[in-house]
Amino acid sequence: MADKKEKRKNTSLRLRAKTLKALKLRAIEEDTSVQQLVERLIEAYLAAEKEKRE
Repeated sequence: MADKKEKRKNTSLRLRAKTLKALKLRAIEEDTSVQQLVERLIEAYLAAEKEKRE
């Protein structure tokens, strides 16, 4: 995962209400934030895609 001191950029997402609710609940269950959860999921996706191409 990216270093916490690494500069961050803002973005916005439009999600279905039920998707956002589920995401928030999962973040609570994992004792993390939605931002950290989304970043972790995106990084895992990108790593998997990179491995597929190698």
